[in-house]
Amino acid sequence: MATATSVQSDTPQTKTTGPCCMIIFGATGDLTKRKLIPSIYNLLKEGLLSREFAIVGMAKDELSSEKFREHVKSALTEFCPGADPELVDWLVVHSYYVSGEFGDIAAYQRLREQLKEVDKVHGTHGNYFFYLAIAPQFFAPAVEKLGESNLSEEENGSWRRVIIEKPFGRDLESARELNKKIKDVLFESQIFRIDHYLGKETVQNILVFRFGNGIFEPIWNRNFIDHVQITVGETVGVEGRGGYYDTAGTLRDMVPNHIMQLISLTTMEPPISFDADDVRDEQSKVLHAIHAMSGEEVIHNAVRGQYGPGTTAKGERLPGYRQEPSVNPQSRTETFIALKLSLDNWRWAGVPIYLRTGKRMARRHTEIAIQFKRAPFVLFRDTDIQNLPSNQLIINVQPEEGIALTFGAKVPGPLVKVGPVNMNFNYQDYFGGEAQTGYEVLLYDCMIGDATLFQRADMVEAGWTVVDPVLDVWKALPPREFPNYPAGAWGPNEADELLARDGRQWRNI
Repeated sequence: MATATSVQSDTPQTKTTGPCCMIIFGATGDLTKRKLIPSIYNLLKEGLLSREFAIVGMAKDELSSEKFREHVKSALTEFCPGADPELVDWLVVHSYYVSGEFGDIAAYQRLREQLKEVDKVHGTHGNYFFYLAIAPQFFAPAVEKLGESNLSEEENGSWRRVIIEKPFGRDLESARELNKKIKDVLFESQIFRIDHYLGKETVQNILVFRFGNGIFEPIWNRNFIDHVQITVGETVGVEGRGGYYDTAGTLRDMVPNHIMQLISLTTMEPPISFDADDVRDEQSKVLHAIHAMSGEEVIHNAVRGQYGPGTTAKGERLPGYRQEPSVNPQSRTETFIALKLSLDNWRWAGVPIYLRTGKRMARRHTEIAIQFKRAPFVLFRDTDIQNLPSNQLIINVQPEEGIALTFGAKVPGPLVKVGPVNMNFNYQDYFGGEAQTGYEVLLYDCMIGDATLFQRADMVEAGWTVVDPVLDVWKALPPREFPNYPAGAWGPNEADELLARDGRQWRNI
């Protein structure tokens, strides 16, 4: 196994962010506590965060800055065990709070005054980025109020950016409308549509893996690849988000953002550089090349499921989706989807992309599996070998991040037999490093103005173009047999049949 000494030593020193202030809308929510504040701490610990930095939280809760600082300290104690007390104290002192409703212009005036004070005390130079950790219905009103209060205006050399969480719209029409409202206030260069999956090291490494290694890119096409499988499995249910999830469903929640990003990075053409728009231009092209299914194609190539009661691998009983809090007892919302997609371009013509994602599945696991075509059998027809296994390249995204390659080798002995060989690369084993939330890279990139890992308006709309026909058919034809898979399984039988019709099967995880 290779050792960490293989890491290049001539890598340039990492740079700290410039002076800036992070304003968190929804500062008392779960995302802020679990992900955003710990991520900022991790950047500070790694020496990547400017010391001319501050956090201003804003939410409807009536809190003082002192109470919010207790909230920040509590989050760091709970989610950054063993945190450096000196760094914790520094971050706490640099935290402030403004209470108010996101549609109330007076709240933004109070925020403006607070930011003026922060600029004076901490030298943040009027550079602000606003993180909208709020419900989707508040995205457009919040951005409009930023415009009305001049907080979005870049002036005197300062910059202003807005990070917007998913979901970005409910369908193509609403996504276009949201894009229009936001771009009435902000330039595209100020908009950072975030997808935390893109903070995963393995996802980012797809570009380096494909385009930085001469042995893979020449075979990354229809001549050598049989098909691609993408699995995003979650063991959790709706975790108290039943009200939201019952109006959204898995298709809306996962496919236009997470999975479309994974597809685009896996199938895009080489960009001319790593500049943000050069990379995103190629992602956009390949997303537009995904064939939008007809109604009949949806019936044959799209599967939906909903979990019923089941058990974990340890025998623990799990409730069905319809028994979850805030879920309609007769709900027709899907908690699992499987799709067969195709790309109408030269590189991928005839190569199906199968994807599946769902709640309460057998294992928490995200991977991209590249299945290569089998070698010709001619040489082996007079041996004991019945069939030749296919080579597979597995890109593991979570929970363990790494890459695995499966190929065949001769089993020692007088007879010709082929056995599978697995070569595994694990980020943690090879490069080390401490646990991250997945948001560190994204927050850092926003602060330095690098939008490479963020979705552009045309990418968002291209994703919805693929999803919309499926939504339309499923709305017109309600599911007949929900629930159709037990909690703790890999989904309904129809998902297996989707591949079986093509003489294929899901990779055994």
